Amino acid sequence: MTSIDLPSGWTDNYAEVNGIRLHYVRAGDRANPPLFLVHGWPGWWYEWHHNIGPLADHFDVVVPDMRGYAYSDKPDASPAEGYTPMHFAEDLRQLIGHLGCAKVNIATHDFGGVWVQRLAYESPDLIEKLALFDPPYPGIGGRWFEGMQRFQVWYQFFHQLQLAEDLVGSSRKATEVYLRHFLDHWSGRGGVWTDEEIEHYVEAYSQPGAIRGGFNCYRAVYSGAHPWEGDTVIRIPTLVLWGEKDSILPSAWADNIPDYFPNSTLKILPELGHFMMREDPERINAELIEFFEPT
Repeated sequence: MTSIDLPSGWTDNYAEVNGIRLHYVRAGDRANPPLFLVHGWPGWWYEWHHNIGPLADHFDVVVPDMRGYAYSDKPDASPAEGYTPMHFAEDLRQLIGHLGCAKVNIATHDFGGVWVQRLAYESPDLIEKLALFDPPYPGIGGRWFEGMQRFQVWYQFFHQLQLAEDLVGSSRKATEVYLRHFLDHWSGRGGVWTDEEIEHYVEAYSQPGAIRGGFNCYRAVYSGAHPWEGDTVIRIPTLVLWGEKDSILPSAWADNIPDYFPNSTLKILPELGHFMMREDPERINAELIEFFEPT
């Protein structure tokens, strides 16, 4: 269970789904429309901590730690056998069923966008509306590895190595230095994350297997578990928010969004980077409330 003291009305919970135990935080009136907030890497439920409270005034908010992360189970399985986008999509599908939800709204970013798109391809009937922040999507193509962008994606290759686990997990200080780099570098401006917040990240990623679990997501994709299979067009009503200053997923890559999300609205947000939910929570909360509230 998370070591963070939760605000009144927020609860720590566990669900047995898809052969594993998932931790999730929940807040809000159960009678309200369900809204799932799905993290990416390096993330866990806490990356949404500035959003949960305001959103819980309007929705039944469910915020899981995905498999391999923080306080959820970390299967002792190879990346191909336990950490593919299909595994994560199935976890979400079963968690939705476990909570008795007929349909849910989902907001997500980074690797979470990969997992949720996989769920949307396979079970579109489960998602009422979808919000994606700076999403990896098939329209990016090979631009990840073109020109100077190659120098931004070095970590994806580093994560393939056992050495990566050994170095990043060698001490709490090493874990802090590694996580702080991405939290700061991918934000639109430096100094967004407080030392207290980063200490919570270090604690979450110091849970046994958590570093490996996060790295295994990259290992699974690089070993051939490609998330963009079958019909990759998502017709669910979708809001795409893209930070103009995201260095790992440049906003220019939003150019093909209409081809893959024909029922979407795209907004490029100036001054924001990869962690827009933390960089400008008031703006993001307002965007999500406006989009997800029933009309």
